[in-house]
Amino acid sequence: MRIGLMVIGCALLSAGIAANAAKAKPAHAELKNAQGATVGTAKFTPAANGVKVSVKVSQMTPGEHGIHIHTVGKCEAPAFTTAGGHFNPTGAHHGAKNSQEPHPHVGDLDNLNVGKNGKASATFMISGATLEDGQNSLFHEGGTALVVHAKADDLMSDPSGNSGDRVACGVIEK
Repeated sequence: MRIGLMVIGCALLSAGIAANAAKAKPAHAELKNAQGATVGTAKFTPAANGVKVSVKVSQMTPGEHGIHIHTVGKCEAPAFTTAGGHFNPTGAHHGAKNSQEPHPHVGDLDNLNVGKNGKASATFMISGATLEDGQNSLFHEGGTALVVHAKADDLMSDPSGNSGDRVACGVIEK
């Protein structure tokens, strides 16, 4: 009997999470380089475990680039420092390979691999993030931004994985 109630409880909880994810509306960001030219787009959609982000870029330097959610919804060129640090509402250490944390901070994403033609297309999962209200909302007061860095993220060094300068930035908007 207890197992049956637990199964029903888990099913109801899962249905509630899925229903809440379905309520949130998708979001987007237009990525611009330091000269103000549009070099990409990103679409953010709610998912059961967080937010799925699909990124398309062009006119970028070939190779791997760190890509992160930053804590302020401002992208003032040329250095994009107005985007603040990485989105980290839980106070975790940076990087999926960091041995100090079981989970990286919410703003961490895998690297974006740009081809020889300067283009890339990738989909990432932002575990623990939400497009609704709450501590992990990408729409907290001040907003958030998606930032592409010049170099690959080493996925372990605090605070930004030694990923170098910020080369593209887009404010995440509803």
